[in-house]
Amino acid sequence: MFDFDIQWVLVALPVAFGLGWLGSRFDLRQVRRETRDAPRAYFKGLNLLLNEQQDKAIDAFIEAVQNDPDTAELHFALGNLFRRRGEFERAVRVHEHLLQRGDLKPAERARAQHALAQDFMKAGLFDRAESAYRALEGTAFASDARLALLSLYERSRDWPRAVETAGKLEATGAGSFAARIAHYECEIALEADAQGQPDAAQAALARARQAAPAAPRPLLLAGQRQLAAGQTAAALASWNLLRERHPLAFLLVAEPYARAAREAGRGAEARTALLALLQTLPATPLLRALQALDAPAATPEAPATPAAAASTLALLRQQLQQHPSLSTAQLLLSRPPADWGDDGLEALRQAVARAARPVQRYRCAACGFEAQHYFWQCPGCLAWDSYPPQTIDAL
Repeated sequence: MFDFDIQWVLVALPVAFGLGWLGSRFDLRQVRRETRDAPRAYFKGLNLLLNEQQDKAIDAFIEAVQNDPDTAELHFALGNLFRRRGEFERAVRVHEHLLQRGDLKPAERARAQHALAQDFMKAGLFDRAESAYRALEGTAFASDARLALLSLYERSRDWPRAVETAGKLEATGAGSFAARIAHYECEIALEADAQGQPDAAQAALARARQAAPAAPRPLLLAGQRQLAAGQTAAALASWNLLRERHPLAFLLVAEPYARAAREAGRGAEARTALLALLQTLPATPLLRALQALDAPAATPEAPATPAAAASTLALLRQQLQQHPSLSTAQLLLSRPPADWGDDGLEALRQAVARAARPVQRYRCAACGFEAQHYFWQCPGCLAWDSYPPQTIDAL
């Protein structure tokens, strides 16, 4: 029979405990050493990066990743640095390597997917960027991904997908995209008209009005389409509504409005509306529109009277004196010199002098610093003889 001695047990237990304690202390020291070494390499790379030594920073991060390949933060730092330097292929490899890891947490996996999508976007690989961004649906980066996709669809002029993406963003509380959706629908309408699909264009325009009832572009485009279709009365109605709601946007169609009104025999009505707007919004397009009303009409329903033409000329001179600009000066110069008058000629001189003043400056050839006076030494970059002895308008 085996004679079991309890004394051996009493001796073995403390020995086993001591060996276990020594082993745990050895492992703990090793973990602490690795934990200490990883941040040291990371901070070394960060310090080099802050000192704008990007090549050395990349080498430091690569070394840190090799020493600790399981640290995701080092991979993210290295990949982002590659992207900033334009080394998109290397950035893609880093982030794809992260995504291939099976032990990556869901939050870090979504972050790596987002970084990969940014790599593709910066590299101009828009198809791959779209797929990468779409893979972020349902993650914390979903809103950012939709915004990036919206920019991508705008760039590629994929207006239907832009409408869809903007609608999702608005539905998730990312802000109001009504005005942008209206622009997208207007672009769809223009493309449909170009392809000979007027019904599709009209439907897109209706959706634009519904998405943003206060937007000016659908009204402006509606008038243009109606005028092109020969619906002059409807076009004038659309543009009158535009003039009441969005006077600044109306300036874009002031001349076509005047010509359409003149041809429809509604010149007097249009003149009254234009003169009323000119009182609150002194703008050259309105003067051009008034001159268009004075031009010989294609139909004799409502020819301009000499008194109306003289009134427009007086308004033009007054506008040039009160609000001198090259556009208004050009408008007066387009008329016969007999129409200028002494006050108009003086106003022309003042307008040209005012417009020429910003370009009558000297510009440093080294840094681009501009000054009204000539300097032998640039006040901006302190370079000598960097100013050409001619003003900008003479170069």
